[in-house]
Amino acid sequence: MAGDRPALLGLLLYLLVAATPTILFWAALRLLPAALMACSERRRRREAAAGPPLESVVANLRRLRREVRRGCYRTQVRRMAVEAAYDDTLVECCRLVAVDAPLAGADARDRPFARLLTEAALENAGIALDAP
Repeated sequence: MAGDRPALLGLLLYLLVAATPTILFWAALRLLPAALMACSERRRRREAAAGPPLESVVANLRRLRREVRRGCYRTQVRRMAVEAAYDDTLVECCRLVAVDAPLAGADARDRPFARLLTEAALENAGIALDAP
């Protein structure tokens, strides 16, 4: 029986049979948690990307617009904070309705004009900024 196969082939076959369970166990320990982590991360990103509904963003936009138009602020800090919140909400609303927002890339000097362009783009997209 020993003369049927060369000794080297028998040794290689023995190493293959002995090492395969170890290699499979190691691969399962290393690759399975990484695959599960990637799958859960992808699911978490998908759920987190949803964000607030459009109705809530539009309600915030209308509320901030009334406050910006009223214009009676106690301090300069309050005025700047309200305008910044209004600008951020305008950009977020544009992102939700897939409209180009000129306000997103405007510098401080061009912000009032870019705000008007962004408001006009939202109005053209069908978002009424003034409550009906």
